Amino acid sequence: MATAYYEFYRGSSIGMALTDSLDELITSGAITPQLAMKVLQQFDKSLADTLVKLVKNKTTLKGHLHTYRLCDDVWTFIVKDPSFKMESNETVTAQKIKIIACKNGEAIYFFAIASAFCYLITLGVI
Repeated sequence: MATAYYEFYRGSSIGMALTDSLDELITSGAITPQLAMKVLQQFDKSLADTLVKLVKNKTTLKGHLHTYRLCDDVWTFIVKDPSFKMESNETVTAQKIKIIACKNGEAIYFFAIASAFCYLITLGVI
């Protein structure tokens, strides 16, 4: 059975660069739209699998929960004044972040988005 992967990594800088490049290749006739979709699906899978395997850092998140929502097995949280404390005791702050938590097979992923700060946290490493 094929595993479905979420497409939110396509909104990252590398995902948008890939999408732009694929659009140019389609426009020039170098590839078909079907091939571009296969490339994007492989990107979704490869990025998700690689992050799960390689990201082992732990962090502590503190902040004020502003909003939360559950829709289609995807949790969305808005946290104001978050503070991330890393294993190295470095602290990263932002005004506001959006956390998307979704189940993908056996693992639950958190994708935190903040202005000038993106951080992926796997539930097993918090």
